[in-house]
Amino acid sequence: MIRRCTRYRSGISGGVYVNKTKGKPKKTLRSARETSESLDDLFHAYYQAGVAVGRAPDTLKSYVHNYAAFCEYLDVHGVPRELAYITTELGRAYVIWLRDEKQQFNDKSKMPNYKKVVGLLPKSVNTRLKMLKAMFRFLLEDGLIEHDPFYRVKPLADVGREIKVLTVDELSRLLKAPDQRRYRGFRDYVVLNVLIDGMLRINEAMTLRKEDVDMQSGALILRREIVKTRKARVVPLTKRTLKLIRELNKETEEFNSDYLFLTTQGNPLTPGRFGRSLKEYAEIAGLDKRTYPHLMRHSGATLFLEGGGSARHLQMILGHSSAKMTNHYTHLSDAAVKNNHDEYSALNAVIGNSGKSRKILR
Repeated sequence: MIRRCTRYRSGISGGVYVNKTKGKPKKTLRSARETSESLDDLFHAYYQAGVAVGRAPDTLKSYVHNYAAFCEYLDVHGVPRELAYITTELGRAYVIWLRDEKQQFNDKSKMPNYKKVVGLLPKSVNTRLKMLKAMFRFLLEDGLIEHDPFYRVKPLADVGREIKVLTVDELSRLLKAPDQRRYRGFRDYVVLNVLIDGMLRINEAMTLRKEDVDMQSGALILRREIVKTRKARVVPLTKRTLKLIRELNKETEEFNSDYLFLTTQGNPLTPGRFGRSLKEYAEIAGLDKRTYPHLMRHSGATLFLEGGGSARHLQMILGHSSAKMTNHYTHLSDAAVKNNHDEYSALNAVIGNSGKSRKILR
């Protein structure tokens, strides 16, 4: 960690040693900025700043993960972890390496060989780059470096990958998959309803406490410490979902736990554990789409808009700071676009309500 104050002792001011016998200052120390060349130290300063402003634990983990990916590149290419070696050209080379050469899983990984592909998708490359750009921008603004080597390093063009959301029929089949006669099945059924209805992130749902459910107002009160953006928000739920939560609370009274979703042993349910169960339910339901917890959020948001829901209200429910993020997370189906066009086409006004034009002249 960079500690400027440790360089100022008795007789030292601003990195300048005062020779009292001659009365003339004599520079003996370099400034903190000049000596702070360790990239690890600079990253630590950035990480600690994130801790200080209350970044979410998952965000801090992403800092470490993305910095480790950059260090992997430096180590593979024999580049010292020092600021002097970090240039714009190196940043661009790093982006190319991620896109064309980075192996997603090492040889020791248990992942099947067909998944051990070389090169990351543009979205993954840009995620790693985004963190580094934010770090160097912070270091520059905080006076820890004199220039930003990643300022002119541009992200890859990303046309996006089509997300195949679940249809109403597929969601209906998925909800029928858990065996509600057993506690585990009923609990997962309630989780699915909360994810679809409230459009929560899986981490938000798994950290819900019973006190976070406001039965009177009919909403979930998401505390800032469990939200990705660290901004508390209110998520409305339907009466049906609230009734299911109330029923689940009665089922878990014997565990005497504050958490809403519990394992059969009374421990808090984890995202990974529910994700594995969700794959089982997808197989039972006969779904041919990749099914994962966050897909419930995508699907719920898409159906919300297709059903006539307000985009502005959806933004508030999802907890997005900008409408751009909401547009990114919602993907209207081709059928919905076609139906919307049929309803609001200008020709409806031109031709008339009958939908048929009258033949008068050729």
